[in-house]
Amino acid sequence: MSNKLDAKIPATPLAEKWTKYRSTVSLVNPANKRSIEIIVVGTGLAGASAAATLAELGYKVKAFCFQDSPRRAHSIAAQGGINAAKNYQNDGDSVYRLFYDTIKGGDYRAREANVHRLAEVSGNIIDQCVAQGVPFAREYGGLLSNRSFGGTQVQRTFYAAGQTGQQLLLGAYSGLERQVGIGTVTMYSRHEMLDVVMIDGKARGIIARNLVTGELERHFGHAVLLCTGGYGNVFYLSTNAMGSNVTAAWKAHKKGAYFGNPCFTQIHPTCIPVSGDHQSKLTLMSESLRNDGRIWVPKQKDDKRAANDIPEEERDYYLERRYPAFGNLVPRDIASRAAKERCDAGYGVGASKMAVYLDYASAIERYGKIEANKRGLHHASKEEITLMGKAVVKEKYGNLFDMYKQITGEDPYEVPMRIYPAVHYTMGGLWVDYNLMTTVPGLYALGEANFSDHGANRLGASALMQGLADGYFVIPYTIGSYLSGEIRTKAIPTDHPAFVEAENAVKERINKFLNIKGKQSPESFHKRLGKIMWDKCGMARNEQGLKEAIEEIRALKKEFWSDLRVMGDADEFNPELDKAGRVADFIELGELMCLDALNRNESCGGHFREEYQTEEGEALRDDENYMYVAAWEYAGESQWTLNKEPLVYENIKIAQRSYK
Repeated sequence: MSNKLDAKIPATPLAEKWTKYRSTVSLVNPANKRSIEIIVVGTGLAGASAAATLAELGYKVKAFCFQDSPRRAHSIAAQGGINAAKNYQNDGDSVYRLFYDTIKGGDYRAREANVHRLAEVSGNIIDQCVAQGVPFAREYGGLLSNRSFGGTQVQRTFYAAGQTGQQLLLGAYSGLERQVGIGTVTMYSRHEMLDVVMIDGKARGIIARNLVTGELERHFGHAVLLCTGGYGNVFYLSTNAMGSNVTAAWKAHKKGAYFGNPCFTQIHPTCIPVSGDHQSKLTLMSESLRNDGRIWVPKQKDDKRAANDIPEEERDYYLERRYPAFGNLVPRDIASRAAKERCDAGYGVGASKMAVYLDYASAIERYGKIEANKRGLHHASKEEITLMGKAVVKEKYGNLFDMYKQITGEDPYEVPMRIYPAVHYTMGGLWVDYNLMTTVPGLYALGEANFSDHGANRLGASALMQGLADGYFVIPYTIGSYLSGEIRTKAIPTDHPAFVEAENAVKERINKFLNIKGKQSPESFHKRLGKIMWDKCGMARNEQGLKEAIEEIRALKKEFWSDLRVMGDADEFNPELDKAGRVADFIELGELMCLDALNRNESCGGHFREEYQTEEGEALRDDENYMYVAAWEYAGESQWTLNKEPLVYENIKIAQRSYK
């Protein structure tokens, strides 16, 4: 075990760290910025905001996305909202409370300095987005509206109906396209990064594949920013877009970037249940629905009655029963495990019995009565109250209800939704220091691609916050610390031996995929990997299962490289070839995730080892032995070295998490 990790956290009091840092960090003057080139891989919220902001500052930026437009980045799928400590409700919120909730929500496995910075800049994000024209929901008087999310007792989540991610991305996209229009950003859509180019120990560019023509391209950059999202699709079925993958981050990992906490995966409690083997992805129902919806199962096992036929006294509102202080708004990991426990115990609903109810009947009635009072209708009938209540719910959550009805054929205004947990977000990712730089000089990771500010469990509405904080307000400062020492470095020609060597390695790997000529498709291997991961490294893990998973993944990898069949050629549009590369990386990542989960002999946040739980079935942390970030260093095929970054809490009292 080595101690190569230097988080570069400023040695000042917590509340002063970011302010002092910004005032003293090295800068690049405007004339020098014009001769410095930055590569941004990924154009979701983190990538689009970083590319737009860095270009606005004067740097020359190249932005890459594998979609046909940055507007198709997976950030658009975010529904419920974005957190900020504005305290508009006057309900006791503050920067410190947002910081505290985030640390506690992550089960004390996040870095204090980064989380406090995130809380500090959260308010700026809202101001920035409003200025861009993001249509946040507003109250009657015109002020921005807030709603609650899990793990908090204040209302701090700003939202745009159930499509907050899409609206925020359009804001960042407009800033990005303005820079494209004036020539400071060169946009490369339908391009996938397939390797990092290293020169003298620093990241100096990338090899990208034009996904339309198949052509390999070399691109130089004084620095490379990876904003490529999370790796939830290692489980095959997840709420992620089907194209979401780990390839860019994994290539960086194999070139020396440590991978932090890979086993920390978030299972989202509010997803439409799996309906059969035909599915290739799952659909999220926003956590914001837990604001007003009540989650329950029948008190009777294997109850075959329709939901509306089960009387109130025969329903178990199990989250309200077990966690009275937070009720339906407990953090995601706790809500997910509670749903699994009820279903495993035989109380599940629906045909599969792997679902629980999310019921809006009482919310519709409550809103209906409020609306009736507002209108002076003191003797409104039950039908009138229901009608008015539905109208209010439609305004708040209408597109989510419509989406549920389209997918399931059931009307959630009339019958309770059926939900079940599913893989959603990954708290693990490339290890970064306070500057967001990986262990490779000149290589940065932003947003979900880094091991993040969320510890072992992300609180809802914090992903959008972290992506935009990193892109708009953190990297523009911290990158100066590195680039101020690079102003004498001229653009390196792409015929440099390091570029040639990297491109040849990519070419060789592509040819290898095409020449195996086996019998099985990339998709079939992905599906099998996903089943191993979900069964043995999913919502619950144990020593025996993880050891079995590692062996099964190694066997699957051997089979992949001997029996894969990729149709088509390299020099053409070939989605099967793209998929093969992504699945190969997922297989290797899956092994590391299981290794990390096996190494962490404790339960914390989304990492639930069955051997380590309280008598009440809650996660049992081991702070004495595991209060560290596990940063894994690639050391060859199926070999990794563990590096530890100790987590020091000077401003927060460590305690067993309780939401009761």
